[in-house]
Amino acid sequence: MGNKHQRNFVINILLGLLFTSGGILSIMFTVFSKGLENDKILWTAIPIVTINIGLIFLVSAAVHKVKADLIRKQKQKSRPE
Repeated sequence: MGNKHQRNFVINILLGLLFTSGGILSIMFTVFSKGLENDKILWTAIPIVTINIGLIFLVSAAVHKVKADLIRKQKQKSRPE
């Protein structure tokens, strides 16, 4: 892991998976819980926000992965043989 884009890729992929999984778990909690009639709007907003945050982190991770790969290819190309 030589450059900062590779490090950011790993961090963003982990955060993205964490937020997306948390959103899915909150959907499951809402579906299988009884007595949330008063808080339906809150338990509808929580999964929407967390899944969207997770998707933003996953897209950011993909961008950092592409940047890291391009930097690595550029370094390999510029090395004299």
